[in-house]
Amino acid sequence: TLVRRRVPGPALESMAVGESRLNEFDVGRIGAEALLFQSGYLTVLGMETRRGRLRYRLGFPNHEVRVSLCESLLDYLTTNSKQREEVGDALYDLLLEGNLAGLEDLFRSLFASIPHEWHTRNPIRHYEGYYASVFYAYFASLERPIILEESTSRGRVDMSMRLGGKVYLFEFKVVERAGEGAALAQLKARGYADKYRHLGEPIYLVGVEFSEEKRNLERFDSELA
Repeated sequence: TLVRRRVPGPALESMAVGESRLNEFDVGRIGAEALLFQSGYLTVLGMETRRGRLRYRLGFPNHEVRVSLCESLLDYLTTNSKQREEVGDALYDLLLEGNLAGLEDLFRSLFASIPHEWHTRNPIRHYEGYYASVFYAYFASLERPIILEESTSRGRVDMSMRLGGKVYLFEFKVVERAGEGAALAQLKARGYADKYRHLGEPIYLVGVEFSEEKRNLERFDSELA
């Protein structure tokens, strides 16, 4: 359902929805938010009123549910549950080491291994959410805190994570739309690293750019801030 309705994985961390949408029950028309809420994958984290209307902020009820859903999403997106476990282990080790070159190689191999037939049957490769969903789901399945769309004074960081005494800041782009080098350039131009300098930890800026045509990473630019 998430894939068919083009719901990006990162959007699951925080969804805002009105009461009427949350209480939908028509199987043919029910929204992804209501379906996830009614099945227990999402719960109400808070409420707010906008233009006189009550809205609910949804998110995962606990870490276990997040990991479970992300693992299921990965099994579908990458078509290989055994590979999921191996990539997860390798990803964790690379982040602990601060090995960005290894991280690039890992994800290039991952996307290259997804069968051609999967792409031809699934038009979701034509939007940025597909590629970001694969990245997000792997990071979320590591059982370590990640933050999506974290606000700074100059914008929002697509994804941030702290692991092994290091800070990782990620920006995702589709190169055919944003142009080459746009991801890392945005991280630097908006000074996203400044918010984390007080930690006294190495800060890695990682610009990840995907190619719809090549169905893989086009650029993976990284540097210490």
